Amino acid sequence: MTNDWDWQWDASLYAGSARHYAVGRMAYPAALGEAIRDALALDGRGRLLDVGCGPGALTLLLAPYFAETVGVDADADMLEVAASRAVEGNVRWERMRAEELPGGLGTFRVVTFAQSFHWMDQALVADRVRGMLEPEGAWVHVGATTHRGIDGAQELPHPRPPWGRIDELVTRYLGPVRRAGQSVLPTGTRSGEEEIMRAAGYRGPTRLVVGGNEVEERTVDQLVASVFSLSGSAPHLFGAELAAFEADLRELLTEAADNGLFAEQRREIEAVIWR
Repeated sequence: MTNDWDWQWDASLYAGSARHYAVGRMAYPAALGEAIRDALALDGRGRLLDVGCGPGALTLLLAPYFAETVGVDADADMLEVAASRAVEGNVRWERMRAEELPGGLGTFRVVTFAQSFHWMDQALVADRVRGMLEPEGAWVHVGATTHRGIDGAQELPHPRPPWGRIDELVTRYLGPVRRAGQSVLPTGTRSGEEEIMRAAGYRGPTRLVVGGNEVEERTVDQLVASVFSLSGSAPHLFGAELAAFEADLRELLTEAADNGLFAEQRREIEAVIWR
């Protein structure tokens, strides 16, 4: 693993994306929560910390298995959307970056990261979270692609979204190098998580894989939201051309849809457990 990743986090990473994220991303299936519950013998006791919780997709899925749940994110809009979706009374939300942990939050039975760890100072966060885990506590990293399904030739009840043409449209407006906040990610996000976790003293991993290939019906509005939910095509990146881009995107999707509908096969979701 190398340490030559030059990208630096800034507060605009998901600016304007929160309301789109909650609509455009496919929800985590109940089977994911059940698999984590069974693997960790969760019984309604203890505390959960979800780091980089976004609009609370994983937080709210797992909250019923704990006595108390805390969702942490650096984006105030994400936390506002998360709070509006919460029905469990045992959840609270804290605005902070993962690098600011422990932040007086105390100790936890489980700490989760869902599609978020790659944005962080991973070695620092792994070390700080280790001190926040109870003696038999667990770190759970959920890896998933929830904005789009798998490519394939299997016949579906509606057309698959034209993701290749969508990507071309984004490139036409924003250029060929992936944008992220005020900077760019020419080589994508970081990898090397396992090396970092072992160096920080964690044991594992244990891997759980759930789902895959379930057919999801999606609307034009959901796909527009899906595009705007991505850091590389967050609304703020388009500046004065935002309305023009959305109009072009909606035209593309409307022409390709079957009475406004698409279908996709969901991807597998992996939960990686460290102790």
